[in-house]
Amino acid sequence: MIQLKTILNVIDNSGAILAECIRVAHGGRYGRIGDVITVVIKKARPISPITEKPSSGSAANPATKLLIRKGEVKKALIVRTCKETRRPDGRYIKFDDNACILLNNRLEPLATRVLGVVGNELRSKKWGKVVSLAPRIV
Repeated sequence: MIQLKTILNVIDNSGAILAECIRVAHGGRYGRIGDVITVVIKKARPISPITEKPSSGSAANPATKLLIRKGEVKKALIVRTCKETRRPDGRYIKFDDNACILLNNRLEPLATRVLGVVGNELRSKKWGKVVSLAPRIV
């Protein structure tokens, strides 16, 4: 379960490393796997300055779209929690860390890759795009 002030690992290639939960979107106190939360970026990869100036008439570098900086507020999807989750068949599943992926304003994944395992509960909560990006579903 994710609540306010919980630190989560960001497991996509958006540039963020750590995020802190500041709001659970559905209005409850806790967020579970498959819930949308609002996070503030606590740690991000450094952004290298672009050494070349783009020539006139050419499109901007596509890598510059994913400029995630420390302090930005974004929406995120919970994909792993330390707290165990009960499955319909009676088993419990828990992970070693709390993790999320960043979303854009239209609730689509911001990045193009997911770099870790995600919970199978995402499939039943209609997050098929995230499930297809993940290398492994547990």
